[in-house]
Amino acid sequence: MAIIQFPKDMKWGTATASYQIEGAANEGGRGPSIWDTFSKTPGKVMNGDNGDIACDSYHRYEEDISLMKELGITTYRFSVAWPRVLPNGTGEVNQEGLDFYHRFIDKLLENNIEPMCTLYHWDLPQALQDIGGWNNRETIDAFVEYAELMFNEFNEKIKCWITINEPWCASFLSNYIGNHAPGLQDLQLATNVAHHLLVAHGKAVKKYREIGVEDGQIGYAPNVEWNEPYSDKQEDIEACYRANGWFIEWFMDPVFKSAYPEKLVKWFEETEGVTVPILEGDMETISEKIDFLGINYYTGSVSRFNKDGGLFQHERVDQGYQKTDIGWNIYPEGFYHVLKYIKDSYGNIPIYITENGSCYNEEPESNGRVKDAGRVNYLKQHLTALNRAMSAGVNIKGYLTWSLLDNFEWAEGYTMRFGIVYVNYRTLERVRKDSFYWYKQIIDNNFFEV
Repeated sequence: MAIIQFPKDMKWGTATASYQIEGAANEGGRGPSIWDTFSKTPGKVMNGDNGDIACDSYHRYEEDISLMKELGITTYRFSVAWPRVLPNGTGEVNQEGLDFYHRFIDKLLENNIEPMCTLYHWDLPQALQDIGGWNNRETIDAFVEYAELMFNEFNEKIKCWITINEPWCASFLSNYIGNHAPGLQDLQLATNVAHHLLVAHGKAVKKYREIGVEDGQIGYAPNVEWNEPYSDKQEDIEACYRANGWFIEWFMDPVFKSAYPEKLVKWFEETEGVTVPILEGDMETISEKIDFLGINYYTGSVSRFNKDGGLFQHERVDQGYQKTDIGWNIYPEGFYHVLKYIKDSYGNIPIYITENGSCYNEEPESNGRVKDAGRVNYLKQHLTALNRAMSAGVNIKGYLTWSLLDNFEWAEGYTMRFGIVYVNYRTLERVRKDSFYWYKQIIDNNFFEV
């Protein structure tokens, strides 16, 4: 048996998102979001599911925080529902929404749990989508207004902020592939949205600096994959660069290098006729210095060149990987490789793993126990890969598993479960899974055996 030991100051936590868990969609003055609209459009979400009730955490947050306290986490990452505090996206503030988050954050702090707040986890107010959404630069200004409101309201309580969660999903998955709200399919539109999200991020960071929170930190949380070249052929290497770069370089080069990746920009222009709508001052804004980088990692693959392989002419080659119940490869080696690659490309910036987890759909047995051995093995493999990356010099400050609760899994509705706590969607009962108890041991001891 080998011991996998973590530093004593390692921060352990879990993560959730407002639309996935809060419910109370029509309560407390909350306005509609693009996910309310999308989920109620026939054919968009599995089984016609929506987030109207979700886990009902708006009403059950004290119960959820008691679970966090039992688990022993030091950090909890949550997101604010933008339309709960600004129902129209801008203008009139909904005090009832602010009061809810004050009660929630106060309860976290009472239990010695540090709040890590994500400003944008995809629930754009529908009122802003009605005027073009992120394709309209007015939405950038609205986001900065919203961010300033949150900073001023909560800067005494929240010391760790994330501007944008998974900008790739909010742009390309949502506006080119079309699987997420608003469900559009236009590559130029998606490229515009991606750029505007990064400008909004940079302007929010600048606003945070202007407010002058001395002991606070701010960053963002891109999602990444890792495609390992099938061979050392240049065409395989280049295909994997493009596939990885769509997640990594496209959303990190502008922040850390004040420029988009030249190879990918050229690829978009020459193969698709797509350009980035950069205005004067945009790149300087996007590269406003951040304090940490959040990384969301779930899966990867071995891949190779295929001229018929879609946008980037690549294809995944199945190596007989085990898969989670959502069909994603279990590829912990990719976790190590992507973290090492980010360090080598962008320097030794502090990194929080802001999401990492797995989908397993086990139901409670007759005695109430939820045996999710697959999730325990996934966590064990990925925490080992994380420890390996730390040994290689990657500056990891904390790890937050996705997710505390089973929840509304976007286009998959309630069919896919990522939680370490089982949620009965009929009764809303919470049941601790085996993975809950395994993760608690890690948090308590700061090590595990492999």
